[in-house]
Amino acid sequence: MRYSLFAASALASLGSASSVGRAEIEQIEANAAYRAVEVYKRATNEAPNGYAPADVDCPSDRPSIRKGDTLSKNETDWLKSRRPKTVDPMRELLTRINIDGFDAGKYIDDNRDNTTNLPNIGIAFSGGGYRAMLNGAGALAAFDSRTPNATNGAGQLGGLLQASTYIAGLSGGGWLLGSIYMNNFTSVQNIIDHNEPGDIWQLGNSILKGPETGGIQILSTAEYYGNLVDTVTDKKHALGGFDTSLTDYWARALSFQFVNATDGGPGYTWSSIQDDPDFKNADAPFPILIALERAPGQAVLSLNSTNIEFNPFEMGSFDPTLYGFAPLKYVGSNFSNGELPDNEKCVRGFDNGGFVMGTSSSLFNQIILQLQDDNSAPALIKTALEGILGALGQNDDDIADYTPNPFQGYNNRTNPNSNTNRLTLVDGGEDLQNIPFNPLIQPHREVDVIFAIDSSADTVEPTDSAQNWPNGTSLVATYERTSNASIQNNTAFPYIPDTNTFVNLGLNNRPTFFGCDSGNLTGRGVSPIIVYIPNAPYVFLSNMSTFAKLAYNNTERNAMILNGYDVATMGNNTRAGYEDWTTCVGCAIVSRSLNRTNTKMPDACSKCFDKYCWNGTRADNTPPPYWPEMILQEIKVKSGVAKFLPNVVGLAVAAAVSGLLMM
Repeated sequence: MRYSLFAASALASLGSASSVGRAEIEQIEANAAYRAVEVYKRATNEAPNGYAPADVDCPSDRPSIRKGDTLSKNETDWLKSRRPKTVDPMRELLTRINIDGFDAGKYIDDNRDNTTNLPNIGIAFSGGGYRAMLNGAGALAAFDSRTPNATNGAGQLGGLLQASTYIAGLSGGGWLLGSIYMNNFTSVQNIIDHNEPGDIWQLGNSILKGPETGGIQILSTAEYYGNLVDTVTDKKHALGGFDTSLTDYWARALSFQFVNATDGGPGYTWSSIQDDPDFKNADAPFPILIALERAPGQAVLSLNSTNIEFNPFEMGSFDPTLYGFAPLKYVGSNFSNGELPDNEKCVRGFDNGGFVMGTSSSLFNQIILQLQDDNSAPALIKTALEGILGALGQNDDDIADYTPNPFQGYNNRTNPNSNTNRLTLVDGGEDLQNIPFNPLIQPHREVDVIFAIDSSADTVEPTDSAQNWPNGTSLVATYERTSNASIQNNTAFPYIPDTNTFVNLGLNNRPTFFGCDSGNLTGRGVSPIIVYIPNAPYVFLSNMSTFAKLAYNNTERNAMILNGYDVATMGNNTRAGYEDWTTCVGCAIVSRSLNRTNTKMPDACSKCFDKYCWNGTRADNTPPPYWPEMILQEIKVKSGVAKFLPNVVGLAVAAAVSGLLMM
């Protein structure tokens, strides 16, 4: 019998599997199966012609480029519904956390009629390939009240997701968000409860091989390659002049792993999220993916590069270089000087969900290039890739091509791509800002606290340290960018130490708060508090290689997710010396809100800030080699199909129910 986590957690609550009657077990399993099927919904197929963009009738209010001096009306209207819906989850979370000396329930109730007084929460997931996706998935599951046992007790952080307004990702973190939102805001738990061939997150086959045949996926490996070529060719030959790049092939391959639809849903668009019930009804946070603009002829990206965000309504940037947004649903239309001329038709379907995820992770185009040297790959895919490289050149093999450029002729004074019909975008982490802070520190969004899940591979060869662990590089990059008056555009950020200090003080191995003093910031305005949560080995060595590790069986996948869960919760407050973790998370959440309402900081929070806030100490000498030790009891997966079982379920029950063997 196949048990889901719902069944496992129910069994755990009854004591042990051996003490439960057969009828009870069957009823538990039946209930679990019902919940799993009920939740597992598909994304929305809204493109008129699959992966190929196509002409459609324009709405009566013709689309245009708007100035980046405010939030869009769509986002503003959505926030009017979302902010009130975060109140009750926030109240439940904060009262469960139980900050000593602070009546969180009364505080929320006293301010619920003016939600601008209450905390505005954002979550950011770094890039880092499958490592970042899976480590981030563990944190997301820990924050999600839909994860069984994630709201059981003060040591759990379930509900933080439901209390959040914004959520951002790039590259591997973008795959995580894409998987959740392109499938109607499904849950991590629900995804891993589905382990049949063809289901999403079945990563046992490398993306170069394609999904195992079964379920909604019926293609052999050869047919899979043919599908990639055919759909990209359809786009290339579509009316309107759409250039293609390696990112198109990468995007189509990603979709097979992350979009729950036949052939990876070639007609499923990122803008369709706005019509999905959970987002449309403001029952889910506002998702944002990040890419970077590459100016013509630019080889190396600097911190002055324009950050491009993709949200369900728009694509564009608040950066002073571009300072404009295009309606995402109609990207692919031939805009000129900020308008769509009367003689031009509207185009739909360019913003394919996989293509947006692929744009944010275009650095991984090099993986697709491996097919050129794969003797088992058919000639048609090799010929297609050779044609792309011949047209683009090796220096542009990491770009995503957004021809026709929606910002052509727009903001000519500062927009580096205003004079060309071609807009090229690249991986959101290529300027070292591997955590997508930029959209969340925009003053118009008024975010109070950002939970930053860092799965970066900052320690790489040559080094005497263990590879593929974070060391704060991304925070340093964003700090430096907000210190630059020419690009920071009224954003503020906490002061951040150098990466040597991160390692020497152990800030790369445990959570740290930055920006506790709202008056001591770079840039202008008020920055959110940053709750920095770096990847570390709690129960599993989660420092998998970004590019070399392309396949994960379900056991490895779930062990990575479990480790990420423990990273976010400090092992459900069991890490020695950090038993106050969830209390201090609550303090970080309410801090800016207490400032706004002139409410005294509870003594418990003052103690938390003394412990978790970086106090300005620096230790910039070269650190010794970093070889982290396992923080909790290590799990060594030997066999079986492991289920994702948080520590609160009990490892013994987890092993018995799911076949996860630990030594």
